[in-house]
Amino acid sequence: MKTNVAIIGGGPAGLLLSQLLMKAGISTVVIERQSRDYVLSRIRAGVLESGTVELLREAGVGARMAAEGIPHHGCILTSDDTMIRIDFHESCGKEVMVYGQTEVTRDLYDAQEALGAQIFHNAADVALYELHPDAPYVTFTHNGAPQRVDCQYIAGCDGFHGVSRQAIPTDVRREFEKVYPFGWLGVLSRTPPAHEELIYANHHRGFALASMRNPNLSRYYIQVPLTDKVEDWSDEAFWDELCARLPAEVASGLVRGPSIEKSIAPLRSFVCEPMQWGRLFLCGDAAHIVPPTGAKGLNLAASDVFYLTRALKAHFLDGSGDLLARYGADALARVWKAMRFSWSMTTMLHQFPDQSEFDLRMQRVELATLNSSGDARKILAENYCGLPY
Repeated sequence: MKTNVAIIGGGPAGLLLSQLLMKAGISTVVIERQSRDYVLSRIRAGVLESGTVELLREAGVGARMAAEGIPHHGCILTSDDTMIRIDFHESCGKEVMVYGQTEVTRDLYDAQEALGAQIFHNAADVALYELHPDAPYVTFTHNGAPQRVDCQYIAGCDGFHGVSRQAIPTDVRREFEKVYPFGWLGVLSRTPPAHEELIYANHHRGFALASMRNPNLSRYYIQVPLTDKVEDWSDEAFWDELCARLPAEVASGLVRGPSIEKSIAPLRSFVCEPMQWGRLFLCGDAAHIVPPTGAKGLNLAASDVFYLTRALKAHFLDGSGDLLARYGADALARVWKAMRFSWSMTTMLHQFPDQSEFDLRMQRVELATLNSSGDARKILAENYCGLPY
C-alpha cells in the first residue's frame, strides 16, 4: 500500500498527527503494535496545556473535552503544611484543562474512524527501510500476513521502547538521560478529589500529588523507593501515607476508597538528538521522556505534532521544505525548556537519598520564594500552562 506519511505508533501522538494531516488532505497509515483496547487501558496524565487544548480543537476533537474537561486556573505547592497557590490567570493569563489522556485517545480514535483512517493494530516485526533516499518504506506483519507501506515520510510516534529511534544509527544519535532514584506509586480511585486544584506536596516523608480525572475519579501519587513493589502497599497503607504528606486541612477531608488501579512508575529525564534523520521524524516519547512532576509528557508530544504537522503541510500543500528541514531544531528548542522545568519541579519537591542539609534548605528557599514573589509564580505559571510554540 502507498501513503504520504507512515506513522509508527497509535497512541495520542500518532493519532493526533494522523488526524491533523488527514484533515488537510494528506494521506496516512498508522501502525500500532498493541490492540486498541490495550492502548485505551493505559493510565496516563491528565493535565493539558492551553496550546494542547487549542490543537485538539483544531483537530476536531474538542467537543467532549469542552463538555467534560475541568478548566483549572491554578495549582498548589506545599511545604509541609504551608500551601502556596499559583494563580494561572493572575500570573500569565492562561489556564490548563484536566482531561485524561485515555479520553483524548478515545476521542482521536472516534475522529479517525469518521475520516476512514487506516490503522493497523497488533502489528508485529515493524521495520523501517531506506530512510535517506526518496522512497522510504515500512514492513510489518498483520494477522500473520506480511505487509509493506511505501511512503514519502515516516513519523516515529512509537514511544521510548519503539523501533523508530533505534533506526537512527548510533554514530548519529546522541542520548541524554537522568534516572531519578525513586518512583511514583499511583492509585486511581472512584472518590471525589481531595481539592478542587492539583496539590504538589513537598514533605520530609517524601513527595505526594493529589490529582483528579473528573469530579468522581481521583488520581493520587506518593514518592517511593525504586525497590518497592505494588504488592508492598495495601490500600490502607497508601491512604495513611498520602494523608501524612498532604497538609492537615486537606488530609482531614480526603475521601478514601478501594483502588481501581495501582502501579509504580520510575522517573527519568531523557532526550534524543537529532529528532529527524533523513525521512524519519521522531515525536513524543520516542524522542524524549520527562518526569511527570511538570505534567509535560503528553503536552510535549502535542507540540512535536504541531511542528511536524506545520512542516508537512508546508511541504505537501505549498511545496516548501524549509520547515521540514528545521523540524528537529524547532521541536528540541521547546523540549529542552520543558525538560528544565520538569527537572526543576522534581528537584524542588522530592526527597533524595543523598540530600544534604544544604539541599533541603535550598528546597525550602525555592518554595518560600514562590510564596513571596509574584515574578517567581509568573515563571512557574508560564511554564506549567505551556510555553508558546
